[in-house]
Amino acid sequence: MNSDLRLPSPFALTNIRRFLAFRVLFNARFYYPVFTVLFLDFGLSLEQFALLNTVWAFTIVLAEVPSGALADLMGRKRLLVATSLLMLVEMALIAWAPAGSGSLVFWLFLGNRVISGLAEAMSSGTDEALAYDTLVEHNMADKWPLVLDWQMRLQNLGFIFAMTLGAMAYDHDMLNRIFAFFALSVRIEQNLSMRLPIFLSLIFALLALLTTLGMQEPDRNKPGSHSSTADGQQGLAALTGLTLRAGAWIVRTPYALAIILFAMSLDHILRMLATLTSQYYRLIGLPESVFGLIGSAIAVIGLVVPRLARAMVTKWSPGMNLLVLSLAMLVVLVLLGKFIPYYGVLPMAGSFIGMMMVSFFTSHYLNAITSSAQRATVLSFKGMAFNIAYGCIGIGFAALIRHERLLLTEQYPQAGDAFLANTAFKTVISWFPWYLVLVLLVVCLLTLPRLRGKQQAW
Repeated sequence: MNSDLRLPSPFALTNIRRFLAFRVLFNARFYYPVFTVLFLDFGLSLEQFALLNTVWAFTIVLAEVPSGALADLMGRKRLLVATSLLMLVEMALIAWAPAGSGSLVFWLFLGNRVISGLAEAMSSGTDEALAYDTLVEHNMADKWPLVLDWQMRLQNLGFIFAMTLGAMAYDHDMLNRIFAFFALSVRIEQNLSMRLPIFLSLIFALLALLTTLGMQEPDRNKPGSHSSTADGQQGLAALTGLTLRAGAWIVRTPYALAIILFAMSLDHILRMLATLTSQYYRLIGLPESVFGLIGSAIAVIGLVVPRLARAMVTKWSPGMNLLVLSLAMLVVLVLLGKFIPYYGVLPMAGSFIGMMMVSFFTSHYLNAITSSAQRATVLSFKGMAFNIAYGCIGIGFAALIRHERLLLTEQYPQAGDAFLANTAFKTVISWFPWYLVLVLLVVCLLTLPRLRGKQQAW
């Protein structure tokens, strides 16, 4: 034990290295650059695509907090191993799905989305709790910003790798040209090439399983807390009790509540923009052929963002960081609403940078004040709050788009669908800065009076 305490770096700890590897393997999905067209090429409609991703988000919301409580009760390693197994099943369900088989394909993809949502919920906060408790166990809690810095940079490298290779593997014409260049008598058809990103993700799922199997449960000084031998009734009672205690702690702790609410305010808006990038890029005149390159370029920029965030949490107070980030994102939203041809890609890149910084700040500040006994549960409450807000803004965005289309139809009865949709989109996006101001004002009214006079330096 004493030799562990003299470890020169957090990266000498097995759990920390495996945490970094798991984050890369679990999140670097090779099908992300072709996500929508992958579903469509298997024979699904756009309406089915939207329904399936609604199911995915709803599954995460339902499973988020219970899975965090399970991690606190049964052990984080067990839940991460189960998460990796779910990722394997999730990929296997669709890897060999028969394209164009109607209802069968839909049900296979529905199973994929439900299992994917469960895996996302189970990993959310659990891997982070295991890594942070490992640092606490070895008197290295102050090294968490350094670990986060490297985690985000490595995750961005994994994202670049997956984006580039996944898009290339999906394009059977490009693969055949490469084979021809090297004089290889191999020819790939689309029915195979469109599955290659899934097969690559399946390999990463297997590597993630091997990574989690080698993790070690940190000592949280809670004898018997990892036991799973209790009967179902006692387990359910313990799970319910832990969930209620963690939720009550958040409500009673002004600093924790403020961290979650302010981060949620920024995160759900920025995530909504992230889902709308392709439509935004079209409207600022960018060809679809460069979308993947832009995503990789933003990921490269993301390699330096954690270093900046780490410097900010070291030098500035949480309140100062919130103010700087909020003002920066307000400027980003205003510029996005201008739809500046070509150069409009810069504020969109700013929104992705903002998402990374929100993630870094939230993890740093929330882990620092949360006890090990309920860390995963509290982080799951944070994840649930983020997903509920994201779901609500998605519903609101769709309703506003519909409302604007109806108004425009009355004003321009001869206009085509493309004009109506694009104009409505631009109008709603231009309202985002005002929406951010309103949400931040509401959160300030809810949290700042309770923070006054507290010991934390806000």
